[in-house]
Amino acid sequence: MSIPAAAAAAYRAAAQMAAPGASGAITPANIPGGNFSDFLSGAIKDSISTIRQGEHAATQQVQGKANLVDVVQSVNAAEITLDTVVAVRDKVVAAYQSIMNMPI
Repeated sequence: MSIPAAAAAAYRAAAQMAAPGASGAITPANIPGGNFSDFLSGAIKDSISTIRQGEHAATQQVQGKANLVDVVQSVNAAEITLDTVVAVRDKVVAAYQSIMNMPI
C-alpha cells in the first residue's frame, strides 16, 4: 500500500518547518512542489487513482484472479481516500459558509 505523493510532500514540508533552525517563514519561492493549485490537482489525481485501484482489485476478486488480502488492502485504501476527500470537501464548504456569513 503506498502513501499518496501529496501526503508525503505535506509531511516533508511540515517536518522541514519543525526542524531546528528553520526560519518559519514560508514564501511562495520556497514551497516544494509548486503552487497550491498544483498540489490540489495532484492530490485529486492520487485520490482518483487509489479509488480506481480499489475498484479494479474488487473486480479481479469477483473474477477469481486476485488474492483476498490484496483486495481488502486496496478496498480499504480506497475507502480511507474517499472518507478523506469527503472530510476535506465538508471543511471547504464550512469555510465558504463561514466567509459568506461574515459582516462586511
